[in-house]
Amino acid sequence: MIVFTVRCARSHEFEGWFRDGEAFETQRQAREILCPQCGDTEVEKAVMAPRLGRSREASPAVSPAQMRAALTELRRQVETNCDYVGPRFAEEARRIHYGEADPRGIYGEATSEESRELADEGIKVGRVPWITPTDA
Repeated sequence: MIVFTVRCARSHEFEGWFRDGEAFETQRQAREILCPQCGDTEVEKAVMAPRLGRSREASPAVSPAQMRAALTELRRQVETNCDYVGPRFAEEARRIHYGEADPRGIYGEATSEESRELADEGIKVGRVPWITPTDA
C-alpha cells in the first residue's frame, strides 16, 4: 500500500491509500476518487514530504474514546460538507450517477437491499457508523 496526498480542483487536500501508483492513476482517470470535503472527482497528486521508515514498534491501540471522537468528527464533516437527502438516498445517488443531478456529496438512509442494488448498478456507496451526538 502507498499513501498519496491528493488535491481536488478546489484545492482541498486529503490522503488516499492505493495499492500502487498505477492503481491511483486508474482510479483518477475513472473519476473514482472523491474529495471528502466537496465531492469533486477532478483530483491530482499533491506535493508531499517523503515518509521515512520508522521502527517496527507496535503502535499504541486506539482507545474507545479516541474512536468515538474520530467518528464524531467524521459525522461533523459529513453534515457540514454534504447534502442530507434522507430516505431518498438511493434515488438521489442514481440521479447523480446517471448525470441527472449535479455531482455532490450526499448522505441519508438506504436499506441493505437498496445498497446492494446501487452496487449492482456500479454506484459506489458506503456505510458509516453514525455516532449520536452527546449533549455534554
